[in-house]
Amino acid sequence: MTAPFMSSLMEVKPDWIDYNGHLNMAYYSVLFDQCGDQVYEQLGLGPDYASSRGFTTYTAEFHIRYRRELHVGDKVRCSFQLLDHNDRSFHSYQELFHEDGWLAATGEALGLHIDRSGPRVAPYPPDIAEKMAAMHAAHASLPRPDGAGGSIAIRHRSR
Repeated sequence: MTAPFMSSLMEVKPDWIDYNGHLNMAYYSVLFDQCGDQVYEQLGLGPDYASSRGFTTYTAEFHIRYRRELHVGDKVRCSFQLLDHNDRSFHSYQELFHEDGWLAATGEALGLHIDRSGPRVAPYPPDIAEKMAAMHAAHASLPRPDGAGGSIAIRHRSR
C-alpha cells in the first residue's frame, strides 16, 4: 500500500462551478469522496462489499478546509492518509492538490463500519481488519498533518 494513497487525476466539471466562478463547496466533497472510493477498493470496501457481504461504511463527520480556489477544467489529485482506526471506525485525512502541485483543500473524516441489517456500527470482518491494519502500518511513518484534529472557532484580535 502506498503512503499516502494518491488518487487518479480528476477534473473539475463545468456544472460544479458556482456564481462566484469557482468550484462550489459541495463538489470539494465529491472529489474527496471519489478519492475515498479508490481507497475503499484497496481495502475491500468497494461497491460490491455492501451487496455481497451486507456491510458498508458511513461518514460520521467530515471537515473541509478550503485553501485555494479551483476552477472549471482544473485537474486535481487527492491523497488519503489513514491516521487511526479501531475494530469498527477509522480517522482519515485527505489533501486535494492541483496538478501544478499547490494545495486546494484538506478533508478530515471519521468513518464508521456499518452492518446494514441494523443498521448499526459493527466490527470489520477479519480480512477487512487485516487490510485496514496494513494501510495504517504503511501510513504510520508519515508525519501527522498540521491541520488534523483542528476545531472551528472565530479568532478574536487582542486589543
